[in-house]
Amino acid sequence: MLTWALTITGALLLLPANMLPVMTVIYLASGEPSTIISGVMQLYHAGLWGIALIVFVASIAVPVMKLVGLTLLLIQIQLPLPLNPRQAMVLYRVVSGIGRWSLLDLFMISILVALVDMGAVAQVAAGPGSTAFATVVVITMLAARSFDPRLIWDVYDRRRGMDSTNNNHGAAGNG
Repeated sequence: MLTWALTITGALLLLPANMLPVMTVIYLASGEPSTIISGVMQLYHAGLWGIALIVFVASIAVPVMKLVGLTLLLIQIQLPLPLNPRQAMVLYRVVSGIGRWSLLDLFMISILVALVDMGAVAQVAAGPGSTAFATVVVITMLAARSFDPRLIWDVYDRRRGMDSTNNNHGAAGNG
């Protein structure tokens, strides 16, 4: 139940994290707020496609993949999905492992703020989107930690036991 609540909260916070400005770069007293997507596009158009790709993966792809993976795992426990327990465990390990990559974006913003603060010439100010994004990162990490992977096997054993019980009753009724 806690994992569901955290996953849903993370999904809801992903909207403001991607729609609100993450940072504003003020250069010579003028600047424009940037969202994650606009930042990726600016980096790409500036010819920094490698950094744009890293920011896109760390800020958009990883959180979405993590939330989708957690949702699939939670549904797998409650409904019979075509995932076998081994596949579900691989998915769980991927979800647990990729979460740390979202911290890369926050780390980059922190470094940028520290390096670019040049008084009146240039400044970088974190926006409300960065707070929402940091919250998404923390919430999805907590969601992954709160998920008990043993439930995957418990559900599998329970379903397998029900299948063998149904098969035994069917065989006994045919005799």
